[in-house]
Amino acid sequence: MTERVLLEIEDGVARVRLNRPEASNALDTELLEALLAALGGCEGAGAVLLSGEGRNFCAGGDVKAFAAQGERLGDYLSQATELLARCALALTRLPAPVVSAVQGYAAGGGGLGLVCASDLVIAGSSARFLLGATRVAMAPDAGATVTLAQIIGFRRAMDLALTNRELDAREALAVGLVNRVVADSDLEDEALAVARGLANGPTEALAVTKRLLWEGLGSSVEERLAAEVRAVSELGDSVAAREALRMVIERPR
Repeated sequence: MTERVLLEIEDGVARVRLNRPEASNALDTELLEALLAALGGCEGAGAVLLSGEGRNFCAGGDVKAFAAQGERLGDYLSQATELLARCALALTRLPAPVVSAVQGYAAGGGGLGLVCASDLVIAGSSARFLLGATRVAMAPDAGATVTLAQIIGFRRAMDLALTNRELDAREALAVGLVNRVVADSDLEDEALAVARGLANGPTEALAVTKRLLWEGLGSSVEERLAAEVRAVSELGDSVAAREALRMVIERPR
């Protein structure tokens, strides 16, 4: 069997690639288990680049695998949804920033949910975003009921969840779902350049900043203020912080 997920680490960037192009990288339990293992192998990387092989980033859950379960569907979905939840949580908890490169469809919890669990998103001009869960009498997963509303706003998230309306790349950029849109032919190079830039940056400070922002989704402002004070104080003791300050002070004006 072809490896469901490919992992390659080079120059501080862990490249994680969904590898079921013939099925639009639809998620079955085997792929989800492989993705979880690959994300576990990213520890120590300076940045993670998540992408999908073929024409589509990820078409969501594997509906053919779902349909084949018959009366066991509930048990299978429970297993798959739990694995997907662990993958989404792993993306948010990795110290390294996660950049997703999206071409074609990013649908369902597997596609749109993983996009929402990423830190930065670069979209090709062909990208299409669709929640789609209620279309097959399901509910959103991968944390999208929290993350999507935080990213694009409650009303827009409710619209996408209830009507299953598609967003093209330009609209996704306009509502803040993605950070930038590039030509499909430039997608890999652009996303890799962003990931390399992060990997070559102040990795400890980036990791702390990422953690603060994700933890802030479920916290009060007062809690975040205290966490920020602790984080900045800890970073202030680092050699990297002192060197960065020296470079700023000595920079020609």
